Amino acid sequence: MASVWVGSRGTIRDYTGFNASKDAETVRKAIKGIGTDEKTLISILTERSNAQRQLMAKEYRAASGKDLKDDLKSDLSGNLERVIVALVTPPAVFDAKQLKKSMKGSGTNEKALIEILASRSSKQMKEVSQAYYTVYKKSLGDDISSDTSGDFRKALLTLADGRRDENVKVDEHLAKKDAQVLYSAGEKKWGTDEDKFTEILCLRSIPQLKLTFDEYRNISKKTIEESIQGEMSGHFEDLLLAIVQCVTNTPAFFAERLYQSLKGAGTDEFTLNRIMVSRSEIDLLDIRAEYKKHYGCSLYSAIKSDTSGDYKTTLLMICGGDD
Repeated sequence: MASVWVGSRGTIRDYTGFNASKDAETVRKAIKGIGTDEKTLISILTERSNAQRQLMAKEYRAASGKDLKDDLKSDLSGNLERVIVALVTPPAVFDAKQLKKSMKGSGTNEKALIEILASRSSKQMKEVSQAYYTVYKKSLGDDISSDTSGDFRKALLTLADGRRDENVKVDEHLAKKDAQVLYSAGEKKWGTDEDKFTEILCLRSIPQLKLTFDEYRNISKKTIEESIQGEMSGHFEDLLLAIVQCVTNTPAFFAERLYQSLKGAGTDEFTLNRIMVSRSEIDLLDIRAEYKKHYGCSLYSAIKSDTSGDYKTTLLMICGGDD
């Protein structure tokens, strides 16, 4: 079965000549020795696909009776630990854990919730919801419900449900109709009918929305973004704009998030790790191209000047090259 987590524009691919038990043994030696051999760990884990890392982890358990993730956690620390553990986590479980972290404690990290829910496909979200329940024995929807409110909550729940149409065929008649509905729900009336925006932006297929946004511009002489910015506010506005960005150009959406995580005084490692790991087998090559185009320097050089040590080495290996 083809994984819904693998695209054709990733920087990491299946390693040819992969040998799970040999890798497991090498990794075990790297962890077991006096002082961890980080170089070996990094080179093996960043040069194998996630599916291969899962097979390696299985062999590791069979040979040592221990969990690879637990051993890595007890052996490494800080940002290096977090990114390495992310690499050995199955993608749906990784998303589930990131969502949980975004909702844990006193404040909610709405940016992370928005980024994950706006960019994942229905098939991916179904797997994430399943993983969430398996790991936490709670439904993702329940946690989102208790952590958010209003139109923002309603839209997040619709996305978490994974009900977006995945049909690639577009319906021109529907695009015209939806564009009119959006125009009537927003620009044309006093007060906005948020439900209509949620329904259309969270349920229609990506190609269908592309066409709808073109039709929208014809009717209203404004882009859908301009209307959302003028009509909506708060986290609901941020979510709808993220959906529009993902429909228009997903790699550019992630390039902007990476830029925000790297610019300024501190680095937002939570976002940086998540995007680098979760897009490494999907579209990181395209994200790199968009980064260079929009920000005038390569993603590689931005990471290089903003991080250090083995953590930097790992991220640069995932990045896969300078542009």
